[in-house]
Amino acid sequence: MRKLNNMVVVIFNKALLKKVLIFFCLFSLANKSFSQNLVLNEKEYFETPGLNVWVFNNEYNGMFFDEKTAGIEFIHHGVRTVTGGAIRLQNTPEQWDLIPKMLSRKVDKVNNSIEVVLRYEEFNFDSKIIVTAKGKGFTINVVLDKPVPKELEGRAGFNMEFIPTSYFESNYVVDGKAGTFPRYPASNTEIRPLSQKIPQFAGHTTFDDRGKNEFIATLPLESGKNFILAPENPERTVKIQSEDQDVMLFDGRNLGQNGWFIARSILPSNKTGKVLTWYVEPNAIPNWKREPVIGFSQVGYMPSQKKVAVVELDKNDKALPTASIFKLGEDGKFTEKLKTNVKVWGNYLRYNYAQIDFSAIKEKGLYYIQYGDQKTNTFQIEDDIYSKIWYPTMDVWFPVQMDHMEVNEAYRVWHGKPFLDDCLQAPINHEHFDGYKQGPTTETKYKPLERIPGMSVGGWFDAGDFDIQTFSHVSVINSFVESWEAFKVNRDETYIDQKTQFVDIHRPDGQPDLLQQIEHGVLNLVAQVENIGHPVRGIVVPNLHQYHHLGDASTETDNLPYNPSLKPYESNGVSSGTKDDRWAFTNRSSFLDFRTAGSLAAASRALKGYNDALSAKCLTLAIKLTNEATEIEKKAKPDNSPMSRWGKGSDMIAILQLYLSTKDEQYKKGFEDKIWKLLDENLEFNMNSALLAVSSMDAAYKQKLRGYVIKYKEKTDKENAENPYAVPIAKRGWGGSSQVINWASTNYYIHKIYPDIMDKESVYQGLNYILGCHPYSNLSFVNAVGNRSKKVAYGGNRADFTTIAGGVVPGLIFLKPDYLENKDDWPFFWGENECIIDGGAWYVFLANAVNDLAKEK
Repeated sequence: MRKLNNMVVVIFNKALLKKVLIFFCLFSLANKSFSQNLVLNEKEYFETPGLNVWVFNNEYNGMFFDEKTAGIEFIHHGVRTVTGGAIRLQNTPEQWDLIPKMLSRKVDKVNNSIEVVLRYEEFNFDSKIIVTAKGKGFTINVVLDKPVPKELEGRAGFNMEFIPTSYFESNYVVDGKAGTFPRYPASNTEIRPLSQKIPQFAGHTTFDDRGKNEFIATLPLESGKNFILAPENPERTVKIQSEDQDVMLFDGRNLGQNGWFIARSILPSNKTGKVLTWYVEPNAIPNWKREPVIGFSQVGYMPSQKKVAVVELDKNDKALPTASIFKLGEDGKFTEKLKTNVKVWGNYLRYNYAQIDFSAIKEKGLYYIQYGDQKTNTFQIEDDIYSKIWYPTMDVWFPVQMDHMEVNEAYRVWHGKPFLDDCLQAPINHEHFDGYKQGPTTETKYKPLERIPGMSVGGWFDAGDFDIQTFSHVSVINSFVESWEAFKVNRDETYIDQKTQFVDIHRPDGQPDLLQQIEHGVLNLVAQVENIGHPVRGIVVPNLHQYHHLGDASTETDNLPYNPSLKPYESNGVSSGTKDDRWAFTNRSSFLDFRTAGSLAAASRALKGYNDALSAKCLTLAIKLTNEATEIEKKAKPDNSPMSRWGKGSDMIAILQLYLSTKDEQYKKGFEDKIWKLLDENLEFNMNSALLAVSSMDAAYKQKLRGYVIKYKEKTDKENAENPYAVPIAKRGWGGSSQVINWASTNYYIHKIYPDIMDKESVYQGLNYILGCHPYSNLSFVNAVGNRSKKVAYGGNRADFTTIAGGVVPGLIFLKPDYLENKDDWPFFWGENECIIDGGAWYVFLANAVNDLAKEK
């Protein structure tokens, strides 16, 4: 009986095996018939539906080093998930670790391959990476003409980085063994002697080793020859097979919260020629198409304004013929109120576009857009729809950014009093980070690393980092003064006490918040001029291990002035031996003097009647700086540097603001002598200043400016017609939200002065772009404004994957050759998600400008 049963089992198993074999054969044939292999397209990257593979279309940045936007990268089912495919010298490179320079890039369409040559100048080490399409994936071959240098043996390797948020709640399989991508870093590390560490940028270090001369090295989660990442998620599945060296999987978040998951193979020692081969196969879903993105204002619209939604479509997708608008009725049900034709716009960069014009809807209420199977979230149509959209920026964002203050909100303390240790004079001939450099002299009365007193007052953190950037302050103060003078913004929702250095959010104190913020910014500019002698490039921490600080700003230093007679980390209660005090970078420039003078002159008008003593001081210092900067320019050598070109016309701005504040005819004449030539040289850059002057000039000035305004409109209209949103979209590594805001604000001034030239729709259009009618997604770029807004953004809180209400993100960065991106699941892309103070101030002006237009009959 047992023998018979065994025979039955064998027969059954053979039958089952046959069925399994038939299934896999059919499955294989189906995959072969439906899958499409990678091919090199005319834009020089590999492509198939659902997958793009870039090979150094974007290079590493020499200033900010590794921004996770370079090397071999994937656009995987519409989302950039992989970056940094390159030879790197660390298991988990941090932003400031050394990066390779690309010497050459060759595209071979005949052989369907791309070859790049990389070099580490510091080690005279060259490597060649050849990426070749193969089957449904591609091979990566690393070729060396010379062996890996001795000092890089066991350190140089090929890395490919995977963004963590695309792989959370997923698994990986290594040589048949399964594991789970950790939600929070919990893998192993070890301590190694500092002598084994590859130096970071300019001798800086991201690690505070507390004098131990050691560093942290990450250890792999797993290693093996065959990897499958996210096998359960077809949109993110990637196979990696190594012919020779093991592939190791690391978690870069052990060293920095902005770290990625990294697949890495060490290059072998004493070998030349082809030293490493990977086969990589990202899964591509057959016939995949990206879901349409319907861009519209998340805040909503006014009844009378033009209302156009923009539909972003996969390049293999075609626009539907119609779309519908549904309105909520009194019965609580939505009913169709408009069925309208969808207008095909055409191709822009990598996508096709169409437009849905529903301007015919003028009835107030709650609506959504239906496009095919897609239904947007709801939005409102109301008369006062824009009246409160700037409240979070003034009520929350700016208070949180206030330096030298304890900032409280209800039960929460955003940060204690930071940087009470004043600052130190930066050392000479010092190459710092984030663009800071000190030249061969201090141009002050202070010696290198000498304390500069009186500086622990006023100012805002520039962005997510906690430095004082003087030019940003100048921009904010100028914009706030414009908002005050144009709209008399007298909202009071913040308690600000400069004597006790305390701020309480949502607590009125009887004073207009806008004037209090102008005062706060001015206090730091005045302190710079009075204590240092002139405005400075900025004030920033000296160490990288401080600079990447997240959380409470008051803990970035020990808040005690540096005392060289004490040992590091030693304190006597009033000073300490720790070199953590911020440095002031004090090289003088006439450009910054003029810009600061203009800002102080403007502030003197706003502060009159609120803080008369500070108002008078502002005007006195503005005149002093203008006179001194004029003398500096007379003695300056010809300079065609980018900073000099960028600062051109700064004297005109100072003179204009001095004329507006004093009505002194010498300043009026000086302004008129300069403005027309500057408009001829750079129309867009100088238009705002020209418009600001109109109310204080004669009719002849206004008539002459009219011709420039017409030319400005013709130029910007032509440029903006190149994209379906009809706004100036920036193609760079820093998003263009501010550019759009400033364009719309300039249009506001033009409309108020020359309503026959510029209508108000161009002002609304810029604001609607910021509030959701833009590429990639339809999220509002202003945190906590609109029905759906950014969920994560770049501030001191970015490690918490949250936002600070009212912050305006930069928006969409451009990655060559055709990709606009704004990630909402990863806060660490500074060019996409880092909110800055001047962008917030410009947004406050635009929001109030739109409210002003809403009152027009």
